[in-house]
Amino acid sequence: MKTVKLLFLTLFILMTVSLEASTIRVKNGQSIQSAVTLAAEGDTLIIEKGTFAENEITIRKPLTLIGESYPIIDGRAKGNVFLIASDNVHIRGLKIINTGMSNMDDSAGIKFFDSKNCTVEDNILEETFFGLHFSNSSNLTIKNNRLSSHAEREYQTGNGIHLWKCRDSFIEGNTVSGHRDGIYLEFVTNTVSTGNMIEANNRYGLHFMFSHDNSYIQNTFRKNGAGVAVMYTRNVLMKENIFEENKGASSYGILLKDITDSEVIGNIFRNNTIGIYMEGCSRSTFQKNSFTQNGWALKLMASCDQNTFEENNFIANTFDISTNGSVVLNTLQNNYWDKYEGYDLDKNRTGDVPYRPISLFSVIVEKIPSAVILWRSFLVTLLDRMEKVIPSITPENMIDNSPKMRPYDIRTANT
Repeated sequence: MKTVKLLFLTLFILMTVSLEASTIRVKNGQSIQSAVTLAAEGDTLIIEKGTFAENEITIRKPLTLIGESYPIIDGRAKGNVFLIASDNVHIRGLKIINTGMSNMDDSAGIKFFDSKNCTVEDNILEETFFGLHFSNSSNLTIKNNRLSSHAEREYQTGNGIHLWKCRDSFIEGNTVSGHRDGIYLEFVTNTVSTGNMIEANNRYGLHFMFSHDNSYIQNTFRKNGAGVAVMYTRNVLMKENIFEENKGASSYGILLKDITDSEVIGNIFRNNTIGIYMEGCSRSTFQKNSFTQNGWALKLMASCDQNTFEENNFIANTFDISTNGSVVLNTLQNNYWDKYEGYDLDKNRTGDVPYRPISLFSVIVEKIPSAVILWRSFLVTLLDRMEKVIPSITPENMIDNSPKMRPYDIRTANT
């Protein structure tokens, strides 16, 4: 009997030690790297409130790091702060500051290599070169992080959230400002970006390159050098986003270059220099979008074909559509144009007279940009009136045969 009791007591002690060993507390003044080295696979490290002056903290095993009251991990401007090369690593509740500033090794607050099933959630990253950097990884969750940089020039900072050759990931609820690109995706597939606030970044709010089968939904892109650039990509869903106040000599809500088989649905383009700039785009649908108070709502280059624009609102834009060619092989139908002056005798809310949205002056400005100084002059009004009566220069087939008399009620979850 004593032997049995002793055996149970021994097992109980071992289980208690094992349970306690699964959670390691890292106190202010201790080394996070030392705790990582001592931890076993699957352990949880609780990092207590304080300041930890460490960089190049390397993790090569499945671990969970949780900060209490946002402990500060100060990289002291020396390279990366965290380097992770393992599956199942989860980081939450840390404040990471002051990475190095190097384009040679892309210094980052947290950098992942060849990792799967990892989570980075509810962290604060300030004055990092790259914020979160992922390469050759999959099944990532990047959620509710706040990233900011105060670099004055584009070359002085990297991207906020950077994914290279990644797939099957989820980017949600992050706030990114002051970086080169807010979110950068290159060779990325099957990834959803939703509910992010991307504001005041130096180049693009979101930058796609060679990244197929992705979607971005209900994000806000505000006051960036340009809103979103999607290049050399197919099958992208762009839905219910807000693009506003992206202004400058070559700023736009979205730049689409060599894009095919994609959808742009239910977005708001408001107060941008150019709402959408399209070049080399084919077989894509633009539906239920609102273009309001932009310089150009839509710049549709002659290299675009087989695109459909339907049920969109064009309101208070300087130019609704411009192009650089005489033949435009795209379809316009059932859009609302505030400049439409037709009538609706049968009261079916569709204009009885087709509408040509490309004005003669927009064609002239496309060829001679300095001519924009004549905007609102009597000469411009006269030219446009003559072109409506006898079309001669504007593309003849760029016409909406069923213009709507009333605007659509287009709202997004972000409005």
